[in-house]
Amino acid sequence: MHLSDSDYKKVPAELIKQRRLYAATIAFIAVLYITASIQTNYNPLRFFFHMGSFFDFLVHGLLPPSYKLSEGLGAILAQNFGMALIPTFIGGLIAFCLCFFASYSTAPNRVSVKIVRALASFQRNLPSSVWLMVLVMAFGVGTSVGLMALTINTLGYLLRGFADVVDEVGNESMEAIDSVGAAYLPKLFQCVIPAALPGFISWLLYAIEINIMSSSIIGAVGGGGIGMVLMSHWKLFRYRTSFGIILVLAANVIAVNFISNYLREKVIK
Repeated sequence: MHLSDSDYKKVPAELIKQRRLYAATIAFIAVLYITASIQTNYNPLRFFFHMGSFFDFLVHGLLPPSYKLSEGLGAILAQNFGMALIPTFIGGLIAFCLCFFASYSTAPNRVSVKIVRALASFQRNLPSSVWLMVLVMAFGVGTSVGLMALTINTLGYLLRGFADVVDEVGNESMEAIDSVGAAYLPKLFQCVIPAALPGFISWLLYAIEINIMSSSIIGAVGGGGIGMVLMSHWKLFRYRTSFGIILVLAANVIAVNFISNYLREKVIK
């Protein structure tokens, strides 16, 4: 619908400014996309040109999936689940001990807040695959190296998450108990920790979800677990077996996500 000059003047200036901002944002994103496509030699239509080859490989190369594994599918899944739980437990325990020094409401001074939060940001912002590469160069490939990489990364975002939870509940809780002149440790154990516990549990459940997926990725580059088994079959051109592992892994991730969301809702309520 075309607006005349008189109608255009009736449009609020704020709305006109907002529309111009949206148009400029869309144009900027389009320019970035085109620039990135040119720099990476990416042709967005290439997939559609080779659609026939894709479906041919899907039907004749991957289907039907095979679940016959010499390693034992149940044992591999159990190992993968253990690789998610162990880093979550260790990282959660260390994060619990340090988060009170990273919270503005419970830290003894601002210096400790800056140091601990900087440490958490450094660990969290580097992906677990990067930590794995560093550890593989030092210790070689294996499940233990994968667990170490996941633990370092898990500690980073759990420490930051726990500190934010303490910040949310700490101010009111500390002010309430300060009026009775309680010492530092009683403040934490009798007031802050009980109020922050649902948030801690929610973050731990989220960490298990992330580590279930991350353990598969780092396993593909030498971290052990189901990812290493998947890549070994893929390199031997056992595509049906590889596809079976992928389907089982996807079902495992969905099940853990469903259970985690259910438990998180119960904890929050």
